[in-house]
Parts: sequence; structure tokens; C-alpha cells
Amino acid sequence: MPISSPQGVPLRRTVYIGTFIHSKTLQELDICDNAAIGVDEHGKIAFVERSAGNVGYVTAAHGWENAQLVHASDCQFFFPGFVDTHIHASQYPNAGIFGQSTLLEWLNTYTFPLESSLADITKARTVYSRCISRTLSNGTTTAAYYATKHVDSTNLLADICLHVGQRAFIGRCCMDNLSPDFYKDTSAESAIADTKSTIDHITLIDPDYELVSPILTPRFAPSCTSPLLHALGKLHKSTGLPMQTHISENLGEVQLVRKLFPESTSYAQVYDSHGLLTPKMILAHAIHLSSSERDLIKERGAKISHCPASNSALTSGGAKVRWLLDSGITVGLGTDVSGGYSVSMLEAVRQASLVSRHVAMLDGDAAKLSIEEVLYLGTRGGAKVVGLEDKIGGFEVGMEWDAQLIGLSLVPEAEEIAPDEGPLAPKPFKLASNEGPVDIFGWESWNERVAKWVYNGDDRNTLSVWVKGRLVYQRS
Repeated sequence: MPISSPQGVPLRRTVYIGTFIHSKTLQELDICDNAAIGVDEHGKIAFVERSAGNVGYVTAAHGWENAQLVHASDCQFFFPGFVDTHIHASQYPNAGIFGQSTLLEWLNTYTFPLESSLADITKARTVYSRCISRTLSNGTTTAAYYATKHVDSTNLLADICLHVGQRAFIGRCCMDNLSPDFYKDTSAESAIADTKSTIDHITLIDPDYELVSPILTPRFAPSCTSPLLHALGKLHKSTGLPMQTHISENLGEVQLVRKLFPESTSYAQVYDSHGLLTPKMILAHAIHLSSSERDLIKERGAKISHCPASNSALTSGGAKVRWLLDSGITVGLGTDVSGGYSVSMLEAVRQASLVSRHVAMLDGDAAKLSIEEVLYLGTRGGAKVVGLEDKIGGFEVGMEWDAQLIGLSLVPEAEEIAPDEGPLAPKPFKLASNEGPVDIFGWESWNERVAKWVYNGDDRNTLSVWVKGRLVYQRS
């Protein structure tokens, strides 16, 4: 259950004890058993003890005798919070609803009608509260959210994130072209004015953007006129705010961009010519990029959000993540709800692995992504995409405690069948109500346990979640 209104409640020094697992590099998980991490009153990691046999000695050595202690049991481990680099909070009620559609049809059939209805602030509150609750319960400590074009409901999304303590980037969607008359900006000027209203609101509630930050959000090139894209480029230059949009998700979309922007040589060049392709831009999907576009994105330092579940659900294609990584582009993962069917970043991690194998069937085994790599993309990679790599994504001293406690189920020894309990007297099997879907038999290594969690786990394995040292979710 989400922890109600953690903001403003003083933090206590806390020492976390047990097994800690995080990505050391793209290729390597750092697994530290029987360790201790101290988190101070500001939610920052103050010390890391890789061998903590005597907890009393550890706390005394750091002068933390009165610290709160949180222990992970034998089948539990602490893992960094997931970073969802692309999610449409406004589309959450449609998660799993996409039928046989592809991108452009899906937008008009399912997405625009739902998003437009969130002008109703009561409905928006219900949708956003449940979306945030679900993302937290799945271990997402940071999310780059798309809201709608409505200022009030977009501001409400920021309010809720700050209230419950989730780290978030909140984007009011800018769209003054090729959108339904009932759901579009009336002009580039009105889009910028409304975007500035949301920026002002977030600056008011979180002046230093410690948890919640505005993010400039041109929906995607086809839904924006050139004047609006230019205006957003100027706003980015004057404010330094991060940005998010879509690129090359669908072949029909790519063809549409060519028609709408004939003066541009490519989809990526559309954004570049409007001052939007910078190190603070998050580009979602990037499935159908040309080599020259990839090189331009790398040169400009823009980042990519890989959305494997959505790309498969809408039959958009398989992004060549290895090809992107090999070029030096920073890549993270996104759930892309509701093109993606699940708010679970663990599902995105799993699908990133599986999609890479489908790509490998055509491009060769080098395209495959390992367990270590997909977990990196879901944590440290995502942190780099949103520009927070110095704060979150790992367990080093000075970083903020954005973490989740993962619990796996140890299988009990089975009882022998008594002679009178043959086929004529069957007894139904029962699982304890608190058992998750990952069965541990006791002989698995930690690497094997992590692999079983990646491929079999879900929110039942997420026991507790912290953001900046605050407990924001605890499974009841």
C-alpha cells in the first residue's frame, strides 16, 4: 500500500542490512551479501560496509548507535528503484487495450478520447492516483510522465507525485496539429502559454525540482506545427528544462513526417532544426532510425527510451538496442503505457531481453541483451536518460536512497504422502497468501536468483519502496 503523504515528515538515520544488488557497469552486476548501507537524515547514502557481520560494531564505528535498522532476510535483497523513462499517466485506464491497431489508428481510436476526458479534474485525480500507486508498487521510483494538454489536470499529476513522494518529470502535451478538434492546442502561442503555466506551478510546489520537475513535451513531430516546435526550442534554450517526445516508432509515422516536413532530411533532423535535439532530449522508441540519424543523435547527445512491450503490442517493430549502445548513445527503458500493456518496469526489463532475442534472429547473436544489461537499462541507464545519474540508479556513497526491497519465496520441503493418501483421497495443493511467483529452492546462486526474478517476478516480489530515503510503498 502507498504510504500517505510522506513529505515534511523528518527522516531518521537508517541502516539497511542484507544483500545489495546493483549495476556496476552495463555488463556487470555488483552483488554484495551480508552488507550494510547507512542512509542519513537527508535520504543520502552516508556509508557502505561490504562486510557487516557485527551490526553493532558498524553502527558504533559511524556513531549511528541510535539509527533505525532495516533487515533483509535470506531470500530478500535491496535493488535500486526502477526509472521509467517514458510513460503516459493519462492513458493508464487503457493499459492492455489496443486491439489489432497500429500507432496512428490506436491514437485516434483509444488514446485521444481518453486523454481529452481528463479535463474532468475528478476523473483525472482517480486515474493519476491509481497510476502512481501502481508504478510505486512495481518499484518505479522515478517516472517521466506525459499528462494531457490540460493545465489543471497536468498540475494535479505533479501535486500527487509530490504528495506521495515519487520522483517525477511532468509533461504537459503540446499538440497544435493533426489532432482532433476536441483535443488540441488552438495555436503555438496558447501551447507555450499553457506549458509555462505548468512550469510555474511545479516551480511553486517544488522550487528546486528536488522530486518533481517540469519537462517540455512536444507530443511528436506530426502533432506539432513548425512554429510550435521552434517556440519549444527557444523555451528549452531559455530555461534549460529537459524535454521528451517520440521518434521513428512506426513506419507510417516516419512517412507522415516526410510529408509534413519536406525540407528536413530525416525525422531526427526535424527536431534538430528546431533546436530540440540536445543532451536533455528523451526520444522514445527510435525503432526505424537510419545510420545517419543515429549518428546525429549521438553527436547531439540526445537520449533514447526503449519501449519493448509497446513496440511489440502495436507491432511497431524491434528496436536495435545493441546497435544504439555500440554507437555510444545513452539508452533507458520505458513502459510506454498504454501502448505498453503494463506499468511494470520489471516487465519492460523482461521484454527488453526477449525483444533483443527476436532482433538477434535476424541480426545475429550479438544483438542479444544479457540480464545484466537489461537491469542496467532499467536503473542506471534510465537515470542517465533523465539526467540524474549522480543521484540515483546505484548504491554509492553520496547517492540518494531510491531503492526497493525484493522478496523471493523459499520453497518448503514437501511432506511425504501417507499410504492412505493415494489417488482416491487427493488433497489440493495450497500456496501461502504471501508467496510471490518466484520459487527459490535454496541451491541457486544470487545470479540465478536474479535471473529467476527477471523472468518470473512481478509486483508481489516488491515488498517496500523508498524514494530519497522515504518509505513510499509497503506491501501489506
